[in-house]
Amino acid sequence: MSKPEVIRTRNFVRDAAEFILQQAHAALGERNEFRLALSGGNTPRPIYQELAKIGSDLPWERVFITFSDERCVPPDDDKSNFRMARESLLHPAAVPERSVARLRGELDPQVAAQEYEEQLEVLAAQKGEMVFRHDLVLLGLGDDGHTASLFSGTAALEESVRKVVANFVPKFDAWRLTFTYPLIGHARRVCFLVDGNKQQELLAKVLEPDAPFPASRVNSLATDVTWIIGEAAA
Repeated sequence: MSKPEVIRTRNFVRDAAEFILQQAHAALGERNEFRLALSGGNTPRPIYQELAKIGSDLPWERVFITFSDERCVPPDDDKSNFRMARESLLHPAAVPERSVARLRGELDPQVAAQEYEEQLEVLAAQKGEMVFRHDLVLLGLGDDGHTASLFSGTAALEESVRKVVANFVPKFDAWRLTFTYPLIGHARRVCFLVDGNKQQELLAKVLEPDAPFPASRVNSLATDVTWIIGEAAA
């Protein structure tokens, strides 16, 4: 297990978008495809907008986009991670519809999670893989230390077999759809996108070895992990 890479930057949006683009070019050069899992929330929106601009020449037909988690809402709902990605990246970059696999938050949560997991399993089998392997999984950091929809005290934290699950989150009294550690840990690289100005104290704790936060557990997975942390200009 390697120590996570931590990049602190005052040009957060540009540097994060360029990092994603670098990973895309590397994957396309090596395997002629780029598998990218998007994170939700507010932090990545301007990054996706920047990526749509600087990645306009990417062969998006050879990019496959998934979502690391989703709220159990229809795709046009204000809270939908898919809607945010569609508005900020998918439409501006003219990403082909066949390049995007949406977590269907409008379905029964158990059905939606099973459907998504089976879709990834089929794609993996077509490539002779045991588990679908992302080139890059983007994640965020919640103010309670959660990431994707892996919240402290929830069942998904203990999942060791399933790759995508419906996870009930008591603090919201709601179901979420989320990647699990077994799927995240199989990625070639994971990148956290974090606004360090809002979360300095939490960040210091999360990045400590063996910290008890769901996000911290990603650092201990057998994969390359990068934290891109935005800092205020001096």
